Amino acid sequence: MAGTHPGEPGSEVSERGFIRALGLFPATALNMAQMVGIGPFITIPLIIAAMGGPQAILGWVVGAIIALLDGLVWAELGAAMPRAGGTYTFLREAFQYRTGRLMPFLFVWSTLLVTPLIMSTGMIGMTDYLGYFFGMTSTESHFIAVGFTIITVALLYRRIDSVSKLTTALWAGMIITVLVVIVAAFTHFNPHLAFTYPAGAWSLDGKFFAGLGAGLVLAIYDYFGYYTVTYVGDEVRNPGRVVPWSIILSICGVLVIDLAMNVGMIGVLPWQAAEKSTSIGTDFMQRVWGKPGATVLAVLIIICAFASVYTGLLGASRLPFNAARERLFFKPFGRLHPRMRFPHISLLVMGLVTAIACFLPLTTIINALIALTLWTQFIAQIAALTVLRRRQPGLKRPYRQWLYPVPSILALAGWIYIFQASGWAAIRIAIGWVVLGVIAYVIWARVEHVWPFGPKEIREEFLSAGAGAGAGTGQAEPEAIG
Repeated sequence: MAGTHPGEPGSEVSERGFIRALGLFPATALNMAQMVGIGPFITIPLIIAAMGGPQAILGWVVGAIIALLDGLVWAELGAAMPRAGGTYTFLREAFQYRTGRLMPFLFVWSTLLVTPLIMSTGMIGMTDYLGYFFGMTSTESHFIAVGFTIITVALLYRRIDSVSKLTTALWAGMIITVLVVIVAAFTHFNPHLAFTYPAGAWSLDGKFFAGLGAGLVLAIYDYFGYYTVTYVGDEVRNPGRVVPWSIILSICGVLVIDLAMNVGMIGVLPWQAAEKSTSIGTDFMQRVWGKPGATVLAVLIIICAFASVYTGLLGASRLPFNAARERLFFKPFGRLHPRMRFPHISLLVMGLVTAIACFLPLTTIINALIALTLWTQFIAQIAALTVLRRRQPGLKRPYRQWLYPVPSILALAGWIYIFQASGWAAIRIAIGWVVLGVIAYVIWARVEHVWPFGPKEIREEFLSAGAGAGAGTGQAEPEAIG
């Protein structure tokens, strides 16, 4: 049974040993800190170049709409099944009837590649902005990115209530960074620069939609993270309310931030110069407040990026843990730290893989991330919601998707459009990794004697009374698997 933690008034300990300490504000901060990070400071020039002018703001608006539609999928699933692991839990529950453990296995498999690459983009981005102060060789920059990874893991190696406080502090740093940019922009704002579009900018032809697709790939990368709270579901207080609202509020908040930053920057720095910038934050601030302003902003951007990788690695470390608890991954990943009650083995391994990924080039990372993630996670989850509506109509749903199934259908259409826009190189990487995952699953299933080499194990964990608080279906769950 869950109970109040003796040292933390208002906090609860779930039946699986986690401390439920994250309320609405820290949960929203967790999402937003992961979403903003280094993203806008590296993608604004790329989106402007992809769309060919200030009309790039359309990419953020359409991206936010798709994210919000998809967020309603996450909201229903996360509120009904608040577990460490998020997507893993949702796919496990939905697809166990037909394909056994294949779908959650493929998701965990994709996470082994996707998560470290996402985190490494933040580490590399921090290093690039650190280069504003210190000249460094390519080799040195790689090792500095690894150093950022080590610091991040060290700060995450603690209890969730301490993490909650630090997350809120990092969120505050992110807000300060954004406000500095917005204030600097709109005190030197030139509407003529921001709202003068090139000829044919709004012609709805093939070039326009190709540019919009390329822009959406980058915009969605900026929105990634609105679901981070679902990965720490065991550590969320009142998840039926906190999970949906934290997702909705974080998407709306980041939309306002991205639009204000984009419009503000190109209202100071002409879009023709902005699209060629390799460090638009410092280039923009150099023009507004000179070198002192650029120096301050570079520091703030590094802090903002650190907040993103910090919260991202926090959520990602819970995924292999949950898979191991379900005996779908290596057993050591299912252990909680005996005193601080967090999945320490999972955190250390994910940190190690992130450090290795810091040596990879950035050129095709974002497109490959999008292509792989869309099929193994976002599109699969839309299907999972539909399956669970039919297979488990009695599932306790503190939140039900508004206007179901319209948001799911529109989100699916958006994801398919973005997937094809990611490019064939990225699509080939995604397909190849999934094929390797299927091969790995077949080998694993053969050894473990599970479907298709053994019976399916149907476990409708969340259908029992009190499942919203974490009860199972009468099957005892071990404290830790070791």
